[in-house]
Amino acid sequence: MKVIGGSASRKLSKNIAKELGCDYVEAEVKTFPDGEKYVRIPEKVENEVVVVVQTTYPNENLIEMLLLLDSARRWGAKRIIGVIPYFSYARQDKIFKEGEAVSAEILAKIFSMHMDFFATVDIHNPEILRWMNIPAENVYATEPLSEYLNRYNIDVVISPDKGSVERGRRVAEKLGAEWDYLEKKRIDGMNVEIKPRKLDVEGKRVAIVDDIISTGGTIVESSKQLKAQGAEFVVAGCVHGVFAANAIERMVPYVKDVFCSDTIEREQSKYSVAKPIALTIQRWL
Repeated sequence: MKVIGGSASRKLSKNIAKELGCDYVEAEVKTFPDGEKYVRIPEKVENEVVVVVQTTYPNENLIEMLLLLDSARRWGAKRIIGVIPYFSYARQDKIFKEGEAVSAEILAKIFSMHMDFFATVDIHNPEILRWMNIPAENVYATEPLSEYLNRYNIDVVISPDKGSVERGRRVAEKLGAEWDYLEKKRIDGMNVEIKPRKLDVEGKRVAIVDDIISTGGTIVESSKQLKAQGAEFVVAGCVHGVFAANAIERMVPYVKDVFCSDTIEREQSKYSVAKPIALTIQRWL
C-alpha cells in the first residue's frame, strides 16, 4: 500500500502513511502559465492499494484531486481509497431556490466514479455520502480536537448554533466539561447575529467549537456574548480552517487561541486528523 499526497495535503498525507506504516509518495504537481494543472504519480503503483489524499479547497485543488485519481487508475492500482479531508462545496446540499445546482451531490457522484472507497472528515452534512455508490465514511475529528483542548482545562464547550450541538456535546464529554449553544442568525456571507442565551459561563474557561471557520464572524460575535456574560477566556477551534479574507485578524482581539486541524493545512493547524483517518482505512484493508 502507498499513500499519495497531493499538494494541498502533503503534511497530512505523510502522517497518514506513518500511522499506516506504509510508503509515502509525493505527487508531482505543476501549474501551467494559463492556470491549468499538471499531475503525475512518480512511482509505479500497479496492483497496489493506493490512498490518494487531497483537500479540494480552493478550486484548483479539486481539479488536482481528479487528476491524481486518474493517474492512479492509469498506473493500474488494484484499489483506490480516496481521502478528501475537507470536502469543498458540501454546504450546497439541497435546493434553496429554484434553478440552483446542488454542488455536493454532483461532486459526490463524480468522485465515486473514480474511487473504490471514500473517506472525508466532518463533512457539513453526512447525508451527502448517500449520493456515492461506493463505501464511504465520514471520519470525526472529535478525539484529536479534544486532546488539543485538554491544555486549557475547559469548563464549558459552546456550539455557535443548534446545528453543531452534537459536535460540541461529543467534545464536552471527552473533556468532562459542560456544553451549550448560542442561537445564530446569518445575515449575509460576512455577518451574523448572535441571540444571547443565559449561559452559566461566569468565571469559566470556554471553548467555541465548530466544523468550519470561514470569515470568523460567528466566532467574533459569539466571543463578545460570552465575555459579556463573564467568561474568563474564550478559545475558538474548528475542524476546517477556511479562514477567508481577514478572518484571523478579525478574531484575534476576542479569543485566546484560534486553531484548526490539518484538513486544510494552515499556520493554525494545531492538531492532526491522521490517526482517525488511518483507523478508517485499516478497516477497509
